[in-house]
Amino acid sequence: MLSGDASDSINIQQPETSQSDLTTPRVLIILSSVLEKLVARNDRLAEGTNQQADGKGSGLARLGKHLNVFHGVRPPTIGILKYLERLYKYTSCSPSCFVVGYVYIDRLCHKHPDCPVISLNVHRLLVTSVLIASKVLDDVHYNNAFYARVGGVSNAELNRLELELLFHLDFGVTVSSRVFESYCLHLEKEVMLNSAIQKIERVSLSNTDDDVTEISVEDTLDSSPSQAAS
Repeated sequence: MLSGDASDSINIQQPETSQSDLTTPRVLIILSSVLEKLVARNDRLAEGTNQQADGKGSGLARLGKHLNVFHGVRPPTIGILKYLERLYKYTSCSPSCFVVGYVYIDRLCHKHPDCPVISLNVHRLLVTSVLIASKVLDDVHYNNAFYARVGGVSNAELNRLELELLFHLDFGVTVSSRVFESYCLHLEKEVMLNSAIQKIERVSLSNTDDDVTEISVEDTLDSSPSQAAS
């Protein structure tokens, strides 16, 4: 496993210790949905910004310097939900750690708006933020070496990422109960909003079925529905 500046992907191995037959907490499903939307939007924006900057479409790597330490060469093959499930299954951390980890990532984005969460850094940000959250919240937690093995990075890299995140947050890792509850409500509202939008889209599609004869083949081929910004 190489450092975040050079590694091709997160190197997933099977830890020796694990929990069995765990049901995925709902918060992980909600959080993955929110992060997937955020990453997809930021990837598009980053690609567009890079293309405007040099006309060559240099990819996602040319972003603000603050999060470069979290960047891999290419996005890991494991999806966000599967990665969160893996962290939960093997580290035995409480579900609250994932909400608090999300708070840390959100604080980081507000402090460094030129450094968005993208597919190159989201996995390393997650394992690092959950690691710190577990140390803050849980009385008993695994050490960095075990988190590194579960998260697919080296122990040395995770140690470095932990320090980087702490300094970027100015060691502001305390999350009050009021802030925690507000983020839980935010995540719930995001899911409800997405469900409502999907329902509206399905209704709109069904309403246009009767008018399909008015759409020419040329129009269908040349045009595609615009994708709403996340």
